[in-house]
Amino acid sequence: MSEQAVYVPVEILHRFMQDVFVAVGVPEEDACICADVLIASDLRGIESHGIGRLKMYYDRIRAGVQFPTSRLEVITDTPTTTVVDGGHGMGQVIAYRAMEMAMRKARAYGLGAVAVRNSTHFGIAGYYALMAVAQGMIGMVFTNARPSIAPTFGVQPMLGTNPIVFGAPTDEECPFLFDGATSITQRGKIEVLEREGRPTPAGWVIDQQGEAATDTSAILRGLGQDRYALLPLGGAGEEFGGHKGYGLATIVEILCAALQGGSYLHGLTGFDAQGRRQPYALGHFFLAMDIAHFIPLDEFKAIAGGIVRQLRASRKAPGHDRIWTAGEKEHEMEAVVRAQGVPVNPHLQREILVMRDELKLAAYRFPFEA
Repeated sequence: MSEQAVYVPVEILHRFMQDVFVAVGVPEEDACICADVLIASDLRGIESHGIGRLKMYYDRIRAGVQFPTSRLEVITDTPTTTVVDGGHGMGQVIAYRAMEMAMRKARAYGLGAVAVRNSTHFGIAGYYALMAVAQGMIGMVFTNARPSIAPTFGVQPMLGTNPIVFGAPTDEECPFLFDGATSITQRGKIEVLEREGRPTPAGWVIDQQGEAATDTSAILRGLGQDRYALLPLGGAGEEFGGHKGYGLATIVEILCAALQGGSYLHGLTGFDAQGRRQPYALGHFFLAMDIAHFIPLDEFKAIAGGIVRQLRASRKAPGHDRIWTAGEKEHEMEAVVRAQGVPVNPHLQREILVMRDELKLAAYRFPFEA
C-alpha cells in the first residue's frame, strides 16, 4: 500500500458502504450483507475486494447492468440440490442466500449443493465457505467470471479467474480456508497495482504475441479487448504445470455453467454482440457438508488441527522461520486492521468522495480530508 494511504476506521467504512448501497436502491437488510462481505475482505487484508470494489458496484447499478434488488427464483429443488436464478441482482445477497440453502440441506441430509445462474460479482468467495465453517460444516465455493485467462498454448482470454474455495473447521481458533483463483493473479490485484502506480510483475500476464506484459494501465484497458490475458496457475506452457491451472479453471467453469444452464466463457463479458452493455450473468456453485453426518465434529476438528500443526512444524527452508497454512495470514490480519483501520490510497479516496457527494451523504467526514 502506498505511503500516501490514510487509515480509516473499520466501523466508518462499513457504515458508509451500507449507506451507499441503500442510497442506490439496495434494501437495507441486503445492503448490510453486501457491506459485510466487502468489509470482511478489508479485514482479511484482501484490498482487491473490499472498499476498493464499492465504486464498481455503484457504477454497475447506476448503468442498469446490475439490479439493486435480488429476487431469487428456484428453478429446480430436491432434498439435497437446488438450482437458483439470481435475476442479475446483488451477487453478495444471492450467494449468501444460496449458501444458507445449501447448509439447510446439509444439516438434514449430510450434503447440500446449490447451483446459481444469472448472478453478479459476489466479493470474496471465502466469506461463504466461512458461513459453513461456523456451523460445523465444510464449505466449498466456486464461481466463474468474465474472460481473462488464456488456455495453455493460447493467447486469447477465455476463462475467468474462477476461484476454488475450501473451508473446514479445526480445533484451533483459525479454520483452514483455501481461497485461490485458478490464475496466477486476478484482475483485482492488478487494479490495486494501478491505484498504487506500480508495474505488473512479469509472468502474470501475456500479450497477443505470448510475451510478458507489465504495463499495468495498458493491461487493464486491454483485458476486456482481448489484447492481454492472465496466465493460469503454473504459468505459460506445461513445464511448470500451467495446463493444471487451465484444467482447474475449466472445472470451475463447468460447475458454474453446465449444472444450472447458465452463461459461460465469452457469454460473461458484460457486452452483447453489438457491443452494448448487459448483465454479466455469472454462475456460482455452493457445496456444504455437515461433518457430523460423517464423524463426530470434535474428532474431525482434532484431526484437521493435527494436520495443519504438523505442516507448520515441518522443517523450514533456509531464511524462513515460519510455515503458514491456508487462512492463517488473513485470520491474523483481522486484528491488525481492526486496530489501525483500513488503508485507503489517494485514488480510492477520490472514489469515496465522489460517491459521498453524488449521493449527498453529507454526514461523512473522512480522515483523509484536509
